[in-house]
Amino acid sequence: MPETPTDIPGFYAVIPAGGSGTRLWPLSRRSSPKFLHDLTGSGRSLLQDTVHRLTPMCSSRVMVVTGVRHVEAVASSLPDMSSDNILVEPFPLDSMPAIGYAAAVLERRDPEAILGSFAADHVIGDPDAFRDSVCQAISVAKQGALVTLGIKPSYAATGYGYIGVGEPWTVQGAPAARHVDEFVEKPAREIAEGYLSSGSYLWNAGMFVVRATSLLEMLAQWHPQMVATLRELAADPTRLEELWAELPAIAIDNAVAEPAAAQGQVAVVPADFPWDDVGDFASLAAVLEESTDHPGLRILGAQDMVVSRDTSGVIAAHGGRTVVTLGIPDVVVIDTPDAILVTTRERVQDVKGIVEGLRRGGREDLT
Repeated sequence: MPETPTDIPGFYAVIPAGGSGTRLWPLSRRSSPKFLHDLTGSGRSLLQDTVHRLTPMCSSRVMVVTGVRHVEAVASSLPDMSSDNILVEPFPLDSMPAIGYAAAVLERRDPEAILGSFAADHVIGDPDAFRDSVCQAISVAKQGALVTLGIKPSYAATGYGYIGVGEPWTVQGAPAARHVDEFVEKPAREIAEGYLSSGSYLWNAGMFVVRATSLLEMLAQWHPQMVATLRELAADPTRLEELWAELPAIAIDNAVAEPAAAQGQVAVVPADFPWDDVGDFASLAAVLEESTDHPGLRILGAQDMVVSRDTSGVIAAHGGRTVVTLGIPDVVVIDTPDAILVTTRERVQDVKGIVEGLRRGGREDLT
């Protein structure tokens, strides 16, 4: 593997930090989303881990885009980050407005800026391999392309989007780069199994590298008014409340990546590093190490708060009391001060529905 530069001039990392991670309730709430939590036992929150992973490539050129209710928590958790590098969304509008806002700000700061967008709440192993993939993406982005990092699938996932890989994209410094033939939304299982066996599809992890100006120029082909509004906002941030309300709620995949791929403007760097979006408690179990004191269990938090026998699964004892389990396979127990979730790994995808039910029932205090 080529040596990764310690700093890449002109490269800026953008971290959209939004959402609430409802499938990780009651740990993750709208007031305290998953990116503010240490879900891996590293001693850092997922957001802090993301910044730590990116800093070697862009030093102080890391920007976070977050919601108004999370600004204080983000600033507190990243004390070395300049307030100019924390952009505020008055309310969430999906990924394109957040990334586009950052692109418009960076375009004014540095017309040649190359932007890399990386989610605040993903877990990535082998940071050197990650940075090597980003460096290859930067080499392609310098040509004006939109570049994404695709993850080699390890199973036929139906909860992820897929990237159809085409012919090699020949450019110095990016030997793995390929053209993107198509983006596919979450497929049915039999289709996902076909993708896995073909070897021609990668998971779409939502990581993009592109010149800030190129991104806005691409976006202007399909959403010209959106680009005009974003540039107005970057020029006059005092109009944030007024202008933000004019922006549409749309994902970067739908707004730019899919139509640009149809025009041959999108490349992918196949990435071979461990990756997980920690979307539910089954994913969390995959990134946590098995407890040495409790074989079969993954424990988040203090081991001495769990007493267990003949139990497997995931336990988080954050409620200030001891959690005891006996003879339960594949259990998920999440204890917090005001709510306890008890389910099985088979049903973790249904947690989101429980949260929606609590909101309909007027229990906003729990969500």
